[in-house]
Amino acid sequence: MLTADIEKTYPAAKTLVKARAASRIHAKDATLYEFSDEARACAAGYMGWTDLATDPKCDLEAVRAFADEAVEAGIDTILLIGQGGSTQAPMTITKYNKHDSNRVKFRTLDSDSPVRVREMLTMCDPRRTLVVISSKSGGTIEPRMLLEAVRASFERELGDHVARHLVAITDPGSDLEAQARAEGWRAVFPGEPTVGGRFSALSVFGLVPAALAGIDLEAFMAHARQAEEACSEDAIDNPAIGLAAFLYDNYCRGRNKFSFLTPKRGRVLGLWIEQLVAESLGKEGQGVLPNIEIDPLLLTEDPGDRTVIMYQTQTDLWDERRNFEMSLAYIDPAIPRLSYRIDTVEELAEHFVMWEYAIAMCGYLMGVCPFDQPDVAAAKAEVLGILENGEPAPAFDEVFTERVDMGRAEVSLAPVFEGCEDLHEALYALLSSIQPGDFFALNAFLPFTGEGRREAIEQIRHGVAESFGVSSCLEVGPRYLHSTGQLQKGGPNMGVFLILSADELKDIPLPEGCPAESLGQLAKAQAAGDLATLAKRGRRCVHLHLPDNSSVTLRLLAQVVDDVIADILTDRALAEAAALAEDEELAEATVVVEAAEASEAAVETEFAVEPEPVQAEAEVAEVPVEEGGSPEA
Repeated sequence: MLTADIEKTYPAAKTLVKARAASRIHAKDATLYEFSDEARACAAGYMGWTDLATDPKCDLEAVRAFADEAVEAGIDTILLIGQGGSTQAPMTITKYNKHDSNRVKFRTLDSDSPVRVREMLTMCDPRRTLVVISSKSGGTIEPRMLLEAVRASFERELGDHVARHLVAITDPGSDLEAQARAEGWRAVFPGEPTVGGRFSALSVFGLVPAALAGIDLEAFMAHARQAEEACSEDAIDNPAIGLAAFLYDNYCRGRNKFSFLTPKRGRVLGLWIEQLVAESLGKEGQGVLPNIEIDPLLLTEDPGDRTVIMYQTQTDLWDERRNFEMSLAYIDPAIPRLSYRIDTVEELAEHFVMWEYAIAMCGYLMGVCPFDQPDVAAAKAEVLGILENGEPAPAFDEVFTERVDMGRAEVSLAPVFEGCEDLHEALYALLSSIQPGDFFALNAFLPFTGEGRREAIEQIRHGVAESFGVSSCLEVGPRYLHSTGQLQKGGPNMGVFLILSADELKDIPLPEGCPAESLGQLAKAQAAGDLATLAKRGRRCVHLHLPDNSSVTLRLLAQVVDDVIADILTDRALAEAAALAEDEELAEATVVVEAAEASEAAVETEFAVEPEPVQAEAEVAEVPVEEGGSPEA
């Protein structure tokens, strides 16, 4: 059952109990969000998630029977195509369970990188692979384009039989549902329209992949029911209330970020939490930043702007457990922290419920609607406009490294950095704008597979974190557009963004009639659209489009960034030294002046002439008088 190691009860917990927030959420009472008409109307249409544990809105037996039939028919690989909430919970469940007993190989494809797509295709035997396309709206551009690419590959081997290897999970009435039924796909699972994507872990979007992986749905949902009962109670010991109060009260104290720490097995849960928190609360100038996969040594001193949430997970390796425990010992005890533990995949269901209830309560406390994502929609529209009208011209292009000519890089700038004339100047302006309390995000539309690629990108990320003492995030495009992208654009203006994309050495073309000509063109348009959307909101951002995405090019870029950081730190040190020297000279000059003034005063005192005293009475002049005469004569 849900337990937490929490240091104290936070004041907001009493506020939530008094408002009966937990029970009203469970009852789908949208009046809890009556702080605005828009929030109340949105909540009324998207609170179907609150009782999914007790009423999952799908036939669990039918889901289990479908999964068993597919495996018995020889399916041994599942390729899940989707974006955002449609893939985060399934990826969390199946990756966490992989260490135990996944009965199939489970792959998730939410990247439009041709490198990543080719890698996925080489891992799949089309004859033994089931492709699950998961999209609530059925119209999200990334799953649509990825389906086209995967289908074209599968058709070369399966021909007209490819439809029997396709499954759709989508809301009723979507174009995807119509396509699947018209083409005779293997199955169509209708979603619940009142359940938003990031709240859909316990709906068919999470349960169908879980069943295919071999997870016991009855046991999984039994844990969810226990959590739903606990989290819908208006009580001070409600675990969701405790989590919400921890986040909100620390947020009010300026701790608007939290560092998520867990052993390797639990990191995938961090990605699900990241989307839920960032996309639900990051709007109207407010928001809490989840910082996933960080180095605990960056927390040896309390930076004052973050908390720590820790998850212990089941692992059979003593060294891994000990390594994680030792890393926690270095964290400054002044940083507020909250600790949880998950031992089995079934217990994940409890934490899905707890976090969903807690974030819905945080939205109430913060006065923001936790169920919409206005800036995500704006970014989508920007991308479609670029694909239709063409890409904007870069500010300039140049050979991005002097050491070896790897090709020309295109550099696009937010208005705040207009006037920069070369890459060094642009990166210098971007990184030197980082201030205490900010965060840095590396928004990368790049493949993270292959030797050296991720290591080079992580070098940039950690270099910024260590050099400037701020939270630093590595965001995988286009995934983050449906996650932290909302916070980046709608939250407080505390982010500094370096957007990366690259030309493809071997692109994947898309069929005629698709919005993009190729996956590479789609990725570049998404990066350009992200810059445009961020820039319109006054964010500090630079988009760098590289000549290719090879590991050597990325390593050279990391060196370029390291050189820029070194220049910034050197210039700051020189400026501090000059300021200190100036202060010392001023102090010395002050001492000299004060000494001179004191000496002058002493001399004046020593040689001063005392004034003669004033006579009290006037002196009378003596006039000689002749004998017998009068003085007046």
